[in-house]
Amino acid sequence: MNKIEHIGIAVKNLNHSNKLFSKLFGKSHYKTEEVVSEGVNTSFFKVGENKIELLEATKEDSPIAKFIDKKGEGIHHIAFDVDDIEAEIKRLKKEGFIVLNEVPKQGADNKLVAFLHPKSSNGVLIELCQEIKK
Repeated sequence: MNKIEHIGIAVKNLNHSNKLFSKLFGKSHYKTEEVVSEGVNTSFFKVGENKIELLEATKEDSPIAKFIDKKGEGIHHIAFDVDDIEAEIKRLKKEGFIVLNEVPKQGADNKLVAFLHPKSSNGVLIELCQEIKK
């Protein structure tokens, strides 16, 4: 793993949260994107070298909607940048981690993504991200 790629925060209302985080960071978000397969709208902020991703559910049965129903708004996941997501999935499986996506899928911000189950990482949902080469 290279670095923290971003921290994902589950929110109930993306417009309200964009205004709140814009005040907090002193700047506007630089990108919004819908990820239909996950039932989520996203918004990204750049803060120094780091990114914050806000996630709003677009469907009642989406993972973000279920997370908010269970835990409320807040930190949802930490994402790490990797060079070879498929090799990293294999390595982590061998190390005993529970991989939720054995085949990487298209995520937001031009990334291939896969997740590790929080049960295998001290209660933290971990996302692996690899830039899609064009």
